[in-house]
Amino acid sequence: MKTTSNPLATALIVVLAVLAVGAWRPQTAAVTPARAEEAVCNASRSVQVSGAAVVYVVPDRALIQLGVQSNGRTPEGVQRDNQQAIQKVINAVKALGVDAKDIATDYYLVYPLYDDYSSLVITGYRIDNTVSITLRDVNLADDVLITALKAGANEVQDIQFYTSELRKYRDQARELAVKAAGEKAQALAQAAGAQTGYVLNVSENIWTQYYGSWRGGRQMALWAQNTYQNATPAQDDPTLSEDSPITLGQIAIRAEVNASYSLE
Repeated sequence: MKTTSNPLATALIVVLAVLAVGAWRPQTAAVTPARAEEAVCNASRSVQVSGAAVVYVVPDRALIQLGVQSNGRTPEGVQRDNQQAIQKVINAVKALGVDAKDIATDYYLVYPLYDDYSSLVITGYRIDNTVSITLRDVNLADDVLITALKAGANEVQDIQFYTSELRKYRDQARELAVKAAGEKAQALAQAAGAQTGYVLNVSENIWTQYYGSWRGGRQMALWAQNTYQNATPAQDDPTLSEDSPITLGQIAIRAEVNASYSLE
């Protein structure tokens, strides 16, 4: 049986074949502007820097560590004497308006006293009993010290001034430290004829912490890079007593970061 082709059908088949071939092509992902920028970020060329910053604030808290050291011939006797003495100190401090919850035993040790260490002959016993007193009114610091000593305290271990909003000011210092790192990185890059690009990594030096002024926080702060944020001078604070011998000044809250930036 002889068949003849239909010219119209043949033409239709050819057109469909051409359209199918034209429609097929390898699929490529759309390149957004952000991905295009990522493509040119070369992590092998980078600059590493550190940045530090300090925020100065007026302290609103004080921590005093003081206590009573007692000697006695027997453990029972020295324990009794020490308990009576430390209770007098605590009662005197409470009378100034310090809450009981802000007074806590910080250090308590009973140990023997020797006439001769080589023979270990015990001649008596000693108790070291230290309490930590948190003051929410820093104006009470001098009164607490004098009152405690008059009541029988014979040891003053430490006094620190700090802020109750440490997290708030630490966050501010951390933000300034990151800014300082970025500025330093840009300056180094420009000196080398380049520009900074992406932040490749950033980390905080966790050893940086709050330092009270007596521990050298003011001196250490002088070596920090970037802007200093100054608080209202302590002498202008209306909450401070004019006849108080305590000069609060400002305490330093420090943050330091390490960062790496790509170079363009």
